[in-house]
Amino acid sequence: MRYEAFFRSHPVFRKKELMDYLEIDTESGSRRVEALLGYHRRTGRLLQVRRGLYAVVPRGVSPEHYLVDPFQIAAKAEEDAVLSHHTALELHGWAYSVWHCFLFSAKEPSRAFEFRNNRFRGVRFPAVLRRKDSEQAEVETNYHRDLDIPVTSLERTIVDCFTRPDLAGGWEELWRSLDFVDYFKLDRIVAYVALLENATTAAKVGFYLERNRERLMVGEAYLRELEKMRPKSVHYLDRSRRRSGRYVPRWNLMVPEEVATQLWEQIL
Repeated sequence: MRYEAFFRSHPVFRKKELMDYLEIDTESGSRRVEALLGYHRRTGRLLQVRRGLYAVVPRGVSPEHYLVDPFQIAAKAEEDAVLSHHTALELHGWAYSVWHCFLFSAKEPSRAFEFRNNRFRGVRFPAVLRRKDSEQAEVETNYHRDLDIPVTSLERTIVDCFTRPDLAGGWEELWRSLDFVDYFKLDRIVAYVALLENATTAAKVGFYLERNRERLMVGEAYLRELEKMRPKSVHYLDRSRRRSGRYVPRWNLMVPEEVATQLWEQIL
């Protein structure tokens, strides 16, 4: 049967993907597909992750004990889902900690949901990218356990995490994660920062790269490009905690003392 070939190549899928595969685009056809999905759920061939989203259970495996890959669920949570922020760091293999919250970006993500003790949360693509129709900038495909997964590139992931450190686990988690990385494509980082048109992000990224310029072999030219995009007045590295810290003149940035000194490195 045609849908069996689909199941083999789509370990996690959206109902619409199955309809497109079967070339069904009518309301009556949709009801037939619902009946088909319901049948395979009852027989244990499929698990319903949430409305319109399903996981295929391999032959001979109990559906109660089958571990559905959470990265695949996040990648299929929305039609345009792209794994991002801390989840992208995890998929790239650079995250310091393992999370049970999986993040993806989309134009209009629906509500967060849970499945098998994992939480899945969507984040809107930055408004500037939506305005420029550039949501796919620095997005690549990662073939992960028999499924192509869209994920932000390492360069975009880092910039996105500096823009929204709360989606990276906070400054300590982000800093510790990046300590594992020894190479970035700096031209792509600078180009993506420019695309975002966010002066604070430019300053944050510039501050980080300058602090790690020897380890990452950051040329002065890259820092100068970022410096041109820095804010004209003083901005805070962490806007949620506007308090005194260490002022970094080159970047017009007020940095919390624990970040400036990486205080967590002194705690065993």
